[in-house]
Amino acid sequence: MKRRIPGLCEATNAEVDAPEGVFLVRVERAYWQYHPQKPYLTLRFKVIEPSEFARQKLGGRLYCHAKALWKLNWFLKDFGYDPGLLKQDELDEKALVGLQGVVKVSYAVVNGRRFLNLDAFAGAERWQEIQEELAQGS
Repeated sequence: MKRRIPGLCEATNAEVDAPEGVFLVRVERAYWQYHPQKPYLTLRFKVIEPSEFARQKLGGRLYCHAKALWKLNWFLKDFGYDPGLLKQDELDEKALVGLQGVVKVSYAVVNGRRFLNLDAFAGAERWQEIQEELAQGS
């Protein structure tokens, strides 16, 4: 059976269209993925600023094995995760949804697949300061 879906031919993946750079984002979804050697946390962000990319989605992962926990800790602290849960070594996926912060992203191609790298984080309150620094550097 054939179906007509208007707009299908123009549809693109917003994740692919988002450029590399620095964004103010909100966590829309987070879920734990078990892997024997490298468990990871999958994150889906919604871009808030800059306004030309607002409402686009970014998806990435943070690995949770022993050598990568520093980066997960950095993300949780800068995005304002509950310090009580963090102190107890607890990760509540539901508590992550709605958190806001700044993320620097880049892309890497591995075996023909494009992956989003979460390179750096900062608290949402630093957004204006970071924008000014980027404007001065240009």
